[in-house]
Amino acid sequence: MTVERDRRTGEAEMAEVRGGGESGDVRPQLDEDLSEVSDFLRAIGRQIKLLRERAGLTQKEFAKEVGYTESLIGAVEQGKRTPQRELLVAAERVLDARGLLLVIAEDIERAKARARVRHPEWFRNYASLEAAALEHHDWSSYLAPGLLQTEDYARAVFRMRQPLLAEEMVEIRVAARMARQEILARWPRAVFSWVIDEGVLHRRLGGPEVHRKQLERFLEIGDTRGMTLQIMPMDRAENAGMDGSFILITPKGRPQTGYMEVQTNGRLITDAEEVRLLNVRYGTLRAQAHSPQDSLSLIEKMLGER
Repeated sequence: MTVERDRRTGEAEMAEVRGGGESGDVRPQLDEDLSEVSDFLRAIGRQIKLLRERAGLTQKEFAKEVGYTESLIGAVEQGKRTPQRELLVAAERVLDARGLLLVIAEDIERAKARARVRHPEWFRNYASLEAAALEHHDWSSYLAPGLLQTEDYARAVFRMRQPLLAEEMVEIRVAARMARQEILARWPRAVFSWVIDEGVLHRRLGGPEVHRKQLERFLEIGDTRGMTLQIMPMDRAENAGMDGSFILITPKGRPQTGYMEVQTNGRLITDAEEVRLLNVRYGTLRAQAHSPQDSLSLIEKMLGER
């Protein structure tokens, strides 16, 4: 990480890091992470395949029984996808696994808990500040905010990165992103607000079903006490956020901090004047955006038209 001081004032301080926290990591992959996760997922996949074959079921038949697609079952058996608890519970019933798959589900939950420390090195400073934040305000101009992404949406974001990430690294990043979202359920709850560009609602990343679930996630968040979600209409004559997305967080016992990403560069902003200007922009964005209720109505309308 490179730290620079503003030569003009001697006061500005920022941390520059490489990568793309909300959109994905493009740094060289961590061999130790890949090896550990790859072996774990492949071992689980082999056990599920063995149980399925002992039950005399093809992948297609098994997929139908548990309510998932054949392609997903194939990916799980090859160790390329993390099996969710719901899938393992259904597989336990269909395959009469005598509790084996329920134990595996617990192992996966523990692995996800450990994944909170698996952020890329360049992103860990921000992630640690975010985890202790008393306030979190986010302007997102092109992508669903990381804290609000569904698991499948996050997976789609990481899988489309260029250069491509290995499937094992995709799963590491997805698990870490899901672990970040635990702060949304923490009590006492921090103050959360998001302003999201309407274009994000129309961008069907991951396909129609992933897109629908993401819109439903926005509705869920918007209906949650202590969380405010607003949509910036595409037809506004003025938009104070055209310079790009940014986040404002207030960690406990520390001054408010800004965070921005541009392509493969992430920047923590601690200079008081720069943070003040981001606050001005964010206040203007909230004034320009739809009200929270009108924002939810817009999302509901989009879901109804699908």
